[in-house]
Amino acid sequence: MSMPFQWPADYAPAIQPPIEPPERSLWFVFRGSELLVTAAPAVELPHCNHPKSLGMMPQRIQYLGVLGEQHCFSAEAAAGVAAPKGWVWQGLRALFGALDDAQFALAGRALQIVDWDRAHQYCGACGAATVARKSERSRECPGCGLAVYPRLAPAVMGLVRRERELLLARSPRFPEGMYSALAGFVEPGETLEQCLEREVYEEVGIRVCRVRYFASQPWPFPHSLMIAFFADYCSGEIRVDGTEIEDARWFDVRNFENLPRLPARISIARRLIDAAKGEMLAS
Repeated sequence: MSMPFQWPADYAPAIQPPIEPPERSLWFVFRGSELLVTAAPAVELPHCNHPKSLGMMPQRIQYLGVLGEQHCFSAEAAAGVAAPKGWVWQGLRALFGALDDAQFALAGRALQIVDWDRAHQYCGACGAATVARKSERSRECPGCGLAVYPRLAPAVMGLVRRERELLLARSPRFPEGMYSALAGFVEPGETLEQCLEREVYEEVGIRVCRVRYFASQPWPFPHSLMIAFFADYCSGEIRVDGTEIEDARWFDVRNFENLPRLPARISIARRLIDAAKGEMLAS
């Protein structure tokens, strides 16, 4: 399976739409965090000149760029508005695998832009109405000059390895029975590696070394960037913090049939675990 949220070579992001409105564009219309798609079994996005052709008048519209030869827009519908006949509102997570990878990736981008645009219609410093800049993805206050950009919260994920064992942990927020790699948000003034070392020690009392980058993944639930690493066990015994983590254990990859429930394949956590398992079994 290809990695979620990876841009294909034929996607060109942009901010300003073409001067002449395209006859048909690809639309990502959101009501809150729900995306407008055709009802099952076929799941498709609107391909039209404007959502008003479906009987909808969005509150705000943003241009996303060109995917293949299609101009792409995001739009926000009013809270509580009903979907047109033959269409449904669907949460983005549930559409993983239903939309193709490129459209799913762009839907994640669109959701974050729609959410940011909604939340920054007014200046957080003086309260004046902001305006969208034409040169970049930002909104500016004409009164005090404050510029705001789409929010991005970097989060580090670390999978700790000890010989043929992986350290997996369970948060109280996880679905029942699920364990995953450790993760946490980067704090001001720290590197990604320092964040990983701190989070692992704070949550389970383990010291790590040999931190190695694996991959990253935009995570639009709502606005994170997940940056995943491998790390080797250095010292310490498991001591869960009891707040962020309620249980943590070493799992032998040679007995993976006994592993608990793992994260969904949409997440980089699952890719990280699967990659470690394959590498350790092959060594």
